[in-house]
Amino acid sequence: MADPTYQENPELSSTTGNAGQPGNTDPASPDIALLRELAAAHGVGTSYWGWDGAEHAVAAATLRSVLAALGVPANGSEEQQRSLAETRLAPWRRLLPPVLVLREGQEAQVNVHVPHGAGVRVWIDAEDGARHEAQQQENWDEPVDVDGVLTGRATFAIPSRLGLGWHTLMADAEGTLAQCALIVTPARLQTPARLAGRRTWGLTAQLYSVRSSRSWGIGDFADLTDLAAVSGEQGANFVLVNPLHAAEPAPPVEDSPYLPATRRFFNPLYLRIEEIPEYSYLDAAGRAEVSRLAEGLAAANRSRDLLDRNASYAAKLAALELVFAVRRGPARNKQFADFCAGQGQGLEDFALWCALAEQLPPSAPEWAGAAANPATPYCAEQRSKLAPRIEFHRWLQWLCDQQLEAAQRSARQSGMEIGVVHDLAVGVKHGGADAWTLAGVLARGVSVGAPPDMFNQQGQNWSQPPWHPGRLAESGYAAYRDMLRTVLRHAGGIRVDHILGLFRLWWIPEGAGPGNGTYVYYDHEALIGILALEAQRAGAIVIGEDLGVFEPWVRDYLAERGIFGTSILWFEHDADGPIPPERYREQCLTSVNTHDLPPTAGYLAGEHVTLRESLGLLGRPVEEERAEAAAEQEAVLSRVRERGLLGGTGGTDSTNGIDVRATVEALYAYTALAPSSLLGVALVDAVGESRTQNQPGTSTEYPNWRVPLAGPDGVVLIDDLAANERFLSLAGTVRSALQPGS
Repeated sequence: MADPTYQENPELSSTTGNAGQPGNTDPASPDIALLRELAAAHGVGTSYWGWDGAEHAVAAATLRSVLAALGVPANGSEEQQRSLAETRLAPWRRLLPPVLVLREGQEAQVNVHVPHGAGVRVWIDAEDGARHEAQQQENWDEPVDVDGVLTGRATFAIPSRLGLGWHTLMADAEGTLAQCALIVTPARLQTPARLAGRRTWGLTAQLYSVRSSRSWGIGDFADLTDLAAVSGEQGANFVLVNPLHAAEPAPPVEDSPYLPATRRFFNPLYLRIEEIPEYSYLDAAGRAEVSRLAEGLAAANRSRDLLDRNASYAAKLAALELVFAVRRGPARNKQFADFCAGQGQGLEDFALWCALAEQLPPSAPEWAGAAANPATPYCAEQRSKLAPRIEFHRWLQWLCDQQLEAAQRSARQSGMEIGVVHDLAVGVKHGGADAWTLAGVLARGVSVGAPPDMFNQQGQNWSQPPWHPGRLAESGYAAYRDMLRTVLRHAGGIRVDHILGLFRLWWIPEGAGPGNGTYVYYDHEALIGILALEAQRAGAIVIGEDLGVFEPWVRDYLAERGIFGTSILWFEHDADGPIPPERYREQCLTSVNTHDLPPTAGYLAGEHVTLRESLGLLGRPVEEERAEAAAEQEAVLSRVRERGLLGGTGGTDSTNGIDVRATVEALYAYTALAPSSLLGVALVDAVGESRTQNQPGTSTEYPNWRVPLAGPDGVVLIDDLAANERFLSLAGTVRSALQPGS
């Protein structure tokens, strides 16, 4: 989902521009300077540096559309003047700011706005129940006329002794009360400290593609449990999987795990029916029906053909309906009730959406009318009518929670210090559960994507509504917090796809092409801080996928906050060519491969160029692309040979004169020379897969996310992984490289 290459430009921090910048489509427009000033005031970039090293001005039409999505009128100079004046007055209209996010131990102040001369008291109700008074500081700012009321600004010091957590800032201005969230975050995430000075490795895998003889055509939570056990026995310290977020509640379902219906709740497609305790209490007819459903998908487990999520999910839902009808015992009922209570209104609303979505197609007029949000009278009525279905979908989430807990427990028992690392997608799909339940904190009329880059020369539109930065802050970041807590509940780590999106996101106006967007900036101090807070409370590490075009200070900032970065061998280069592995970052997950490229066997064969050429994604002749790709590969391989890790060409596993298996192992041994704390080993590389899992910039043009795990000799099942020669050999190579002489 993220930009697969990165560029570090020393001028990239310049985010605003002038009317005469290159690429401006309407330099003669009389309101362009005012429009740019208004855009900058709302964190909207007016120019950006592209992968080509050039600065591109953002068109006025794009700026107006993006400002409209932020709720800022910007049509014509008069409207822009009014909006700019309103922007300047907005803080003075509030007694307290929308939210306050601080670092632990930070000396901080807060401005409080009251009628000039009025008294005000400020205090903090801490998460632990304690109360802390805030002391007023000197402030000589001149009062401001706000709608005819002379308004003054008082400044209060926030006690630096506040502990980590979610506190409440309170203010009383002569009987007028106000409050906002006050969030104290770690200055630096402490969980990576246990890895300091050590290097460790783990598997990266697309779980749905990793099947066993007991799967239902799709890899599932039980397969994750077994994968963790098998890889843990080989010395792996973690297993990183694709996002497990929920899709639609019934077929047809979205194939991409990076385009979910929700990021907070999990996909019941991954449930293993036979692992549900109530399955054991089915009557004979029920057991026979579940067996029939499972047997109908048994052949799919051994097929190299594309995965069929719809067939698997339809069968699982039929089985789940039978198991749901089994009466639960008192202890299980109590566990279910406790889970639902802990998940709160968020689970209730998600389950309501699932029940409604079973009845209403995406195009149904009710979604824009009677069922426009969870609080409508129609939805209140449906909560009662659909109560059994709502309970069913809450129950599915409880089962997901239990099976994920079992997977993490298996990982730890196999010797993994970290265990399962979950992946957090960039966003959610339009029309999904989060777009419905969280509409108040999402922006409308725009989608998230990426500007053109080397691997996606047309740009990308990911068809996802972005967080609205202002409304998210107004909400105290509650939805963001709740999402993180659910994902981290049974995880040893979290990988944040396109973590650069917590700094800025590429917004594309509705109807525009991917290249006609602009960056919108977020309060990264708040978003990264809350991420660190929730990860620290969960005892988890955070890996930021920080590939793509970024501002030069971003990686330093992430390192300062204790967030791991990501390095991919093929992308680590500078003006002199491939960067020596010794210069890679220590606080980093380093790997040869990423899911946005073919497996290494396919990459060495140039499959990425062939595929993009066949899909019309190239911006120059295919011969030039092939020549450049070959030169880039040879530049890396020559460095590998210089280290004595790779011999000559040929061999029994040869493609285009390259011994693929030996080369793959040599490349991983080469990355193991890096000081990076984490080394990721792609499971597709460990078994010799060559087919591309995902081609960024496509949707229906290529069967993304539907390729099952296979090697040169056919499908690879988890049952056979512990004895798979390629897997064992690569695992041994990595172990030896990380711990020579052991």
